[in-house]
Amino acid sequence: MENIKEKKQDGFPRSFWTANLTELFERGAYYAMASFVVLYLGQLGLGDYWPSNLNGILWALVFFLPILSGTIADQIGFKKSMLIAFVLLAIGYFVMGYPVWFGNHTLNPIIGSEMTAGIGILLPIILAIGFIGIGGSIIKPCIAGTVQKTAGAKVTLGFGIFYMIINIGSLLGRGVSYVIRTEFDLSYIFAVSVFFSILAFFAVLFFYTDPEKENGQVEIEKKPKKSILKILADMILVLKNLRFALFLVVSSGFFFIYAQVYNVLPLYLQKVVELNPAVDLVTMANPFVIVFFQLLITKKFGKMKPINSIIVGIIIIGISMMINLIPIFMSGGVRTLTLGDWIPLGTLFITLTVGLIAFGELFTSARTYEFIGALAPKGQEGLFLGYANLPLAIGALIGGPAGAFIFHEIMCKDSTMLSSGLLELSPFWNSMGWIILMAIGFISALSMWLYNRWLQKNPL
Repeated sequence: MENIKEKKQDGFPRSFWTANLTELFERGAYYAMASFVVLYLGQLGLGDYWPSNLNGILWALVFFLPILSGTIADQIGFKKSMLIAFVLLAIGYFVMGYPVWFGNHTLNPIIGSEMTAGIGILLPIILAIGFIGIGGSIIKPCIAGTVQKTAGAKVTLGFGIFYMIINIGSLLGRGVSYVIRTEFDLSYIFAVSVFFSILAFFAVLFFYTDPEKENGQVEIEKKPKKSILKILADMILVLKNLRFALFLVVSSGFFFIYAQVYNVLPLYLQKVVELNPAVDLVTMANPFVIVFFQLLITKKFGKMKPINSIIVGIIIIGISMMINLIPIFMSGGVRTLTLGDWIPLGTLFITLTVGLIAFGELFTSARTYEFIGALAPKGQEGLFLGYANLPLAIGALIGGPAGAFIFHEIMCKDSTMLSSGLLELSPFWNSMGWIILMAIGFISALSMWLYNRWLQKNPL
């Protein structure tokens, strides 16, 4: 009996597993719709640029606002915070689908260049992005904080499980989304997101306990209240650190390219390669690679210095853009069917691109946190790590409009419309678009290498 009791104590507590189950549902909700946001907004008549602009704002909110929402969650408790967050998320996803479900608006299968959407579409979409951005930003610090507080000495294993669950949720959301949207229409990806958000709400309501209460504390320990002014002062303190500020700038290049998975790649697939691309299935290559190769990459390259690992990851993401030059100059071009006439050549290479980006992520993401922790002044590691997602927010915010510009103004320059509704791109300008994206990746890697040389020449 004693051995059994000891085994139970050695395992993770219930709140750890509930938090991970909740994260699975939350990621399922988000990635059920993430791959199609720019296409959905384009089909609603938001033109060439607004879909990517709004998508960039959505991602930026999700990754920037935890700086504020994490402080609030600490003060009112994770459970209350998550319940509020999932209500906001469910409302946000519902409002995103509202123009089609209740606003009598239809989705145009051919995305037009001009803005034709009126206030009846724009207002719900802007509100939805606000709700989803705020709700998503609250979840991140709550789940990560629960893992941190409940994993104890097994914190590395705990975050390994957490990272695996994120990607399983991503696979689940995309898979369910594919079944539902092919059965009904594209707007129902948001119904899937609402469903997963409701599941997560009830998982928290009935099964989650704040870690402090689970450990036997009567009340959650109240942390000193942190005002908005104090948070902004901390941000200035962090950004005044030249080493950290430079790192934010040079590492945002990776996330600029990563943002194109949800901006350029869907547009390229639907406007150039095939009219009804399975973008959800294509982007499943990202979580698939991470789930199946995470342990192998960690084992083989875990001892590599964090900065060198980050540089390798950025080089890989640059190469991931470069491979799309291959089908442009192959016989038949990007629309040539391959793999038993099942998939166009362009779609196959975009899938390989997404998979390569995931390999880059394996070399970069986790090591970024490790590097920032080492870069921070002693005693300020937690403060600096709170800003670790800023490069992703910067990359997404700039990557949305810049990605739209690269696609519409460079790739599509001198293009012609085919009778099918697809664009026939000039091989030269199509190539230039991918070369520019590749160059941004390589320049970012070179900048990181130069930054590392500067650190070595200017030690603390």
